[in-house]
Amino acid sequence: MKPARIRRTLALAALPALAALPALAAGPDLGQAQQQGTNLTAIAMFAGFVLVTLFITYWAAKRTRSRADFYAAGGAITGFQNGLAIAGDYMSAASFLGISALVYASGYDGLIYSIGFLVGWPIIVTLMAERLRNLGKYTFSDVVSYRLSQTPLRCLSAAGTLVVVAFYLIAQMVGAGQLIKLLFGLNYNVAVVLVGVLMVLYVTFGGMLATTWVQIVKATLLLGGATLIALLVLAQFGFSPVALFAKAVEVHPKHAAIMLPGAIVANPVEAISLGLALMFGTAGLPHILMRFFTVADAKEARKSVFWATTFIGYFYILTFIIGFGAITLVATNGFYLDAAGGLRGGANMAAVWLAHAVGGNLLLGFISAVAFATILAVVSGLTLAGASAVSHDLYASVFRLGRANERDEIRVSKITTLVLGVVAIVLGIAFETQNIAFMVGLAFAIAASANFPVLFLSMFWRGLTTMGAVIGGWTGLVTALVLTIMSPSIWVAVLHNPAPLFSYNAPALFSMPVAFIGCWLFSILDTSARARSEKAAFEAQYIRSQTGIGAEGASH
Repeated sequence: MKPARIRRTLALAALPALAALPALAAGPDLGQAQQQGTNLTAIAMFAGFVLVTLFITYWAAKRTRSRADFYAAGGAITGFQNGLAIAGDYMSAASFLGISALVYASGYDGLIYSIGFLVGWPIIVTLMAERLRNLGKYTFSDVVSYRLSQTPLRCLSAAGTLVVVAFYLIAQMVGAGQLIKLLFGLNYNVAVVLVGVLMVLYVTFGGMLATTWVQIVKATLLLGGATLIALLVLAQFGFSPVALFAKAVEVHPKHAAIMLPGAIVANPVEAISLGLALMFGTAGLPHILMRFFTVADAKEARKSVFWATTFIGYFYILTFIIGFGAITLVATNGFYLDAAGGLRGGANMAAVWLAHAVGGNLLLGFISAVAFATILAVVSGLTLAGASAVSHDLYASVFRLGRANERDEIRVSKITTLVLGVVAIVLGIAFETQNIAFMVGLAFAIAASANFPVLFLSMFWRGLTTMGAVIGGWTGLVTALVLTIMSPSIWVAVLHNPAPLFSYNAPALFSMPVAFIGCWLFSILDTSARARSEKAAFEAQYIRSQTGIGAEGASH
């Protein structure tokens, strides 16, 4: 492939993926990208990925017969497999392209997102994984409504799930559409429809089993590609990270300053609020929590988190090496720089150009295909989580009061998947030219402010009542939503007002306490007979959460 074609094809390829990165919440509008020439290597590799995943879907469809199979893969996924699938569900294109770009631009400080995303996992393994598996069945709503009133809690949980899924899904759909458009030379609308169709096929026919294995394949490809790039970079420096960092300090315009913190989030309030959203938002993401119901027991759930943390931690170490490798091998090569001396396509191209610098067109095509495969795996998990919220939490438990048969519930789930696919396609097309950088940041904030407080208190505090959980959860959700709208990321960057009404892009520092205080205050004020019975039921819930007695049939 000629250098000119490489430049045209990839100049904007990584930009859509960064839309999912909260760091760029006040960034420029994504704009209307022009159709580019095609990268045949990337197309061939992506086509291979699609064929493999469609075969997986066909294989999974023949094994998906019951409700437990559709929602939780029959509880037959091992801890290692689930850990790899969780990593595949969690490691987005924004993580790969975005964090390496932040390291490229700011050095050490770019790791604030790596650390924030990673440290959420010890919270899950120490506080939640075992209890989730012992108390739940298919969704985290099963846990929060275990001893509390079903209808209001499932409505709250479903609302939290659908809002998180909606914002997450829009960002991923726009990113995937732009990426395919640039790699394939397809019309943007056709690209978005293609993504939506594949997503619906995976979930509708293969359920959780197909989604799990799509995520495993994607995680393997992403970890393999990132590892190869990192090894090829280190080989340039005798496999000495010290030599790599020394060279980066030498050639970077900021020199030694790239090894110091404070360049990205200098305001301590913003930094703390961002950290809270990343840490506790992870423990409230519905598509991640849902994965703990796919294993046989609490022991396998703990193994899942161990392996997920291992793979994700390793991946973020690789992004650090990739970012510094781009400083030394890309920023010093005039081929990758524009007339002003900046990186062609922006700093977000760092990882993609580095792949070309160390591996030529073949590795460039592979990494481009992996970037899209990453998005496709994430949207499949999100869609299944949204469909489960509608079919299991709302239809089966709220509307049918637990009396829905398996066939009807699965049919509703598949219809919901189709509807979500259509909605995702329509919104993906509608938001093509919009600044959507705030959306995943908002999803994490809502997960941390609505889902996590209610889930955490329902498992650990005897005094939580239905009234407290409902008021606290809804208050946290609305607060996070309103503060994000008033923040610079929307009020200024999207709505084009001169100044924000709320000064910080990350609202979690303010919305999380609102949720916790609301849950506590209205629970202690609730002196009804129902509240007393809910508090008395905590003992039985605690025993099951610790021992797993009664949970053996949760997935079967």
